[in-house]
Amino acid sequence: MSDVLRLDRSGPAGVVARVTLTRPHAHNAFDAALIGDLRRTFDGLAREPADRLRAVVLAGEGSSFCAGADLAWMRAALTLDREANEQDAMAMAEMFESLDTCPVPLIARVHGAALGGGMGLCAVADLVIAEAGSRFGFTETRLGLLPAVIAPYVIAKIGETHARALFPGGRRFDAVRAQRIGLVHEVVEGEAALDDAVDAAVDDLLAAGPTAMRAAKSIVREVRGLPHGSSKWHTARTIARQRQTEEAREGFEAFFEKRRPTWRSDESG
Repeated sequence: MSDVLRLDRSGPAGVVARVTLTRPHAHNAFDAALIGDLRRTFDGLAREPADRLRAVVLAGEGSSFCAGADLAWMRAALTLDREANEQDAMAMAEMFESLDTCPVPLIARVHGAALGGGMGLCAVADLVIAEAGSRFGFTETRLGLLPAVIAPYVIAKIGETHARALFPGGRRFDAVRAQRIGLVHEVVEGEAALDDAVDAAVDDLLAAGPTAMRAAKSIVREVRGLPHGSSKWHTARTIARQRQTEEAREGFEAFFEKRRPTWRSDESG
């Protein structure tokens, strides 16, 4: 797709999008080109209908998942004036927003290093599966910067207490701690096991009704911060609407008839 990012399709009829960062020489660190391509890629995926896109896997080529921002790119930003710096930072903020609002579940396949902005990618992913040897860290302060753009997503994921403990010092930590604070959901030994775990997670998503799965992801965002009364009515309306869909009828009929629903009929096995 580009020099810095690759988009492949897999699964039945290509319903699984696999987005791979392809800057292995730079440990898949962000620069302007990668930020722009990620945003455009996810904006395009967001427009695909439920029957064409049912899961997205984000991975990094080479020895690292994503080591944050490219040092040469950040150094160049030091010469920009305030307005240009804000525009530069806003491009990254909008990229993270595009990933965060992806309508289908986003799985992060993490290995090697996930540092700085790479932690932001973990924070906007719905499911993070990491190889046991992976290293994590909010390392920005060690360069005299701070994890500002990723902060809303990280704090929503790990909570204020862990952010306050980890943001200021920039210490790196292992996958066990990343799982303990809620940044990582599953830790496995070795990259073969990592691929198996990602494939198993994709299989789970393909077993779900395409529109039900999207609605299930969406409701997490929709009820966030709503008062009890509003969330009660919103959730009641949401399930009532889903119950009236052809997908729900097909799901129940398939269950009672002891067969696969139509959205799984093209799978093998």
